[in-house]
Amino acid sequence: MKKDAYYFEGGEPQLIFIAKRLQDATRLESILDGAGVDYGVEADEYYGGVIFRRTRVGAFFYVLPAARERAIAAMEENGYVPAPPEASSRELAQLPPSD
Repeated sequence: MKKDAYYFEGGEPQLIFIAKRLQDATRLESILDGAGVDYGVEADEYYGGVIFRRTRVGAFFYVLPAARERAIAAMEENGYVPAPPEASSRELAQLPPSD
């Protein structure tokens, strides 16, 4: 089930996916809901484009560590490639370092 930010207070949310299209985000929400996974989603910036790189906005999906394994299994069953557990959201978004 989709949770608000207060659910993650005191925990260490882990990034599991960055949806670059609304269709991908809504489908993943349905998949995680169906699997009974508690997750959070927030809009954030990522770098996109091959020739003309620019900042875009995507849906960043987070889970608490206890739910990660179940979330990953549900994602992989449905063709999603999860983010590696050690990657930060900044690394995955390929954003330049902040000043």
